[in-house]
Amino acid sequence: MSAVWPPELPPLPALTQAEGKVVDGYLEVLDLLGRINPARSGDTYGRLRAAQALVGKASSLRDALALMHERGESELHGTTLATALRVLDGERRAARVTLPPLSRGR
Repeated sequence: MSAVWPPELPPLPALTQAEGKVVDGYLEVLDLLGRINPARSGDTYGRLRAAQALVGKASSLRDALALMHERGESELHGTTLATALRVLDGERRAARVTLPPLSRGR
């Protein structure tokens, strides 16, 4: 019996350390916003904890962007960073932040 492996992900593009921190910080904020999303069912305590954690993660993201700015990195390379976000499952993670589709009958 042969093992079935998931499809191989494309390679992560080369990023500066600061760009990597921006991508990581952005995804962490997305994850927390997805947990907080009031349009999704769930308990309030988990959302409270996510909201509390959001402050720290947003500060880390701000710091990564400030470091890039201080180093003279004045532009984000959207295509490269979008590729990195896709490789790191950013589309699924971002979808949790949006409104869920309307159910039939509404």
